[in-house]
Amino acid sequence: MIEKLTPPEAPKTRSLGRNIAPKAVTVDLSINFDFDSANLQTSSKPLLDNLASAMNSERLSSLKFRIEGHTDAKGKAEYNQELSARRALAVQNYLINQNVSQDRLQAEGKGFSELLLPDKPLASENRRVRITITQ
Repeated sequence: MIEKLTPPEAPKTRSLGRNIAPKAVTVDLSINFDFDSANLQTSSKPLLDNLASAMNSERLSSLKFRIEGHTDAKGKAEYNQELSARRALAVQNYLINQNVSQDRLQAEGKGFSELLLPDKPLASENRRVRITITQ
């Protein structure tokens, strides 16, 4: 997990006057919740424990993270937006309980605005939590 979340090193070559922004480091996690709720399932806790451990590691302890909740396209947009926000907060609260500092975490709900599989809007893969380093 640490390797997945570690930002790449800056390029060793000159950019010939162009600014090259590093690509944002993101990790999509399959976090399981009870149906139609923001209650984390027990099966997701080992993955979140691993994530918290990585976030607290020496290599990542100075970084900040955005936690994005995503849903599939079943149901109304407004409801899914709210559900995804509650799920992102549930992950944030779990990480805080695992000693990740709250000021390093930002939770955000995306609803189904950024489907992982847009050609399959009801696919379970769209229901996920994305972790992004915000520095």
